[in-house]
Amino acid sequence: MDQGPLPRALNAPVGFFVNVEVLNTGSELLLGNVVNTHLAFLGRKLFPLGLRIARQTTIPDGPAIRTALLEAFGRCDVLIVTGGLGPTTDDITREVAAELLGIRLAEDACVMEAIVALVKRRGFVLRDRMRRQAMVPAGATVLPNAHGTAPGLYLPAAMTPALATPHMFFLPGPPRELAPMFENHALPILRAVCGDLPERECRVYHVVGMGESAVEEAVGLGLSARGDVEVGYCARPNEVDLRLIGAPGTLAAVEPLVLAAVGAHLVSHKGEVIEEVVVGRLRELGKTVALAESCTGGLLAHRLTNVPGASEILHEGFVTYSNAAKIRNLGVPAALIAEHGAVSDPVARAMAEGVRAGADADFGIGITGIAGPGGGTSEKPVGLVHIALARRDGTTASRAENFPTDRETFKQLATQTALDLLRRELL
Repeated sequence: MDQGPLPRALNAPVGFFVNVEVLNTGSELLLGNVVNTHLAFLGRKLFPLGLRIARQTTIPDGPAIRTALLEAFGRCDVLIVTGGLGPTTDDITREVAAELLGIRLAEDACVMEAIVALVKRRGFVLRDRMRRQAMVPAGATVLPNAHGTAPGLYLPAAMTPALATPHMFFLPGPPRELAPMFENHALPILRAVCGDLPERECRVYHVVGMGESAVEEAVGLGLSARGDVEVGYCARPNEVDLRLIGAPGTLAAVEPLVLAAVGAHLVSHKGEVIEEVVVGRLRELGKTVALAESCTGGLLAHRLTNVPGASEILHEGFVTYSNAAKIRNLGVPAALIAEHGAVSDPVARAMAEGVRAGADADFGIGITGIAGPGGGTSEKPVGLVHIALARRDGTTASRAENFPTDRETFKQLATQTALDLLRRELL
């Protein structure tokens, strides 16, 4: 295979001023038939090199690739293009790139040999159009594809005097082909191209029970004013990720400020979600939990059992949706339900203690509420949820919240609150 010329180093400013763009091609991405996972993968792999993606563009198959390439040429230092390298008529990425650069395409014998071998190994028929995938632009470096027939390509910057172009990587669209090719072949080239960029670190603080604006007011505004820390936020129902990017020494210096500002609202600064933290802490303490869910329909058990090692801490769980199930399986007194209603603090406490005692667990959690859209009253509106935590010593803690939203979000918020109640107990 033609390995092409050695890459030259970037002349752009170092650090995060290296302008990296991603160009995704494929009509299926824009039609919504396929979820575009390329950006997340590439972003994660580029960051350790000191590189950040500045822009992503997604275009349909066909002629749009020409305009998109021309627009990106004068704007970025590194361009990563995905898709359009296959054998069909809408796969024209390599042809358009070669035409714009004014360089010829020629069949690479080694690439063709690899295609023939793969087709034979998989028992396919070698069709004439597959030969297109062996066409390599003059001066390009071939990036081998161990999982498909279309190789990738690397074209160094400024290949032609008449056109200022970035370092370009052309990768196949299927993730199972793109990921190993990028890691094994593109990343080593990028390391050589970029040289030693300033070390940067990204720390994410997972905060529960504080809104995005509250987190910013508590800590973000002060950090942003420093100028040496990039501050960002990712908000979800009842939780916020506070993202800090900067030099490792700088982040280490400001971390005590963050921890003091968010206090017990901080779930993790190691990338763990709340269920991972809860399972891990229960395992550390040698404690167990049992669950009694009504309105959440088993989502709390689902979230806990998604964590490896959950079998060590979760004894059992019930989805007691009906009053009869609460009475039969958890021992909730019928008179208690008749007096207070199924959605009430006394019933949530009885559910928690009933499941804890029955499972002989250290903790029991009871959840009962009104997910909606119907069933609410002026006294007990849609979105009301009661959550109780029973302990082995016989005491019980509880919370009442109102989450007037859609059913799925309601269930997420209710289980999030239950997990946070247990997490704080374990602190």
